[in-house]
Amino acid sequence: MRHDAPRPMPLADELSVVSARVSGLLLSEETVAAALGLVSSLLLETVPGATGAGVSIVDRSGRRTSGATDPLVERADALQYELDEGPCLAAAAGRTLVRVDDLRTDGRWPRWAAAATDLGLLSTLSAPLVAGDRALGALKVYGGGPGVFTAHDTQVLTLSAAQAALLVTHVTARERARRASDDLRRAVAARDVVSTAKGVLMARHGVGEETALAMLLSRSGGDAGTLRQAARAVVDSAVRRLR
Repeated sequence: MRHDAPRPMPLADELSVVSARVSGLLLSEETVAAALGLVSSLLLETVPGATGAGVSIVDRSGRRTSGATDPLVERADALQYELDEGPCLAAAAGRTLVRVDDLRTDGRWPRWAAAATDLGLLSTLSAPLVAGDRALGALKVYGGGPGVFTAHDTQVLTLSAAQAALLVTHVTARERARRASDDLRRAVAARDVVSTAKGVLMARHGVGEETALAMLLSRSGGDAGTLRQAARAVVDSAVRRLR
């Protein structure tokens, strides 16, 4: 436990701080990792008994930790993934808060509990990240002593998990939209350079559009990526001739 930790604020005040900072993130260009790092840091500030915090993401890509406040959190989480047991995985799978007051006496995940105890961790709280009907993972805090988390801490963690789920959903959707936009721009650019190259060949050799396209295809071997390269080479050649 951090001996210099500030006295906890009223729950409403803590949540207003979290909500204000989250609202700022939603208007910024943060990544999922940066956003969750902020949530974890705020959680560490508002839960005095916590020695570390972070988020376990569980999706099609697998299990991973994001926004961890220190390497100890990452190691404790990695052990859960390796052993396929632990409170974060249980919270995500069951979509329910999981509390452990003393890992030395809790018998639900014996292998992970033994490993976590060796790391100096004795207690933990894990709250699920749920967006609609999807479980995204779990937000957690670890403590170095037994029974360090209060009912107030449980409320803070549960409501912070709802904010974290909002962040993951929002930022992930924005990143997908950005990637789709980038793909569209690249597709349009590729189409434009091929069209320009066809025009160059039509003018240079006095052929029709289909013949010009066939000439490009023959240079590219029929590969889409090489077609763009062949088209770019034709356009660059035309530009050099004009200089």
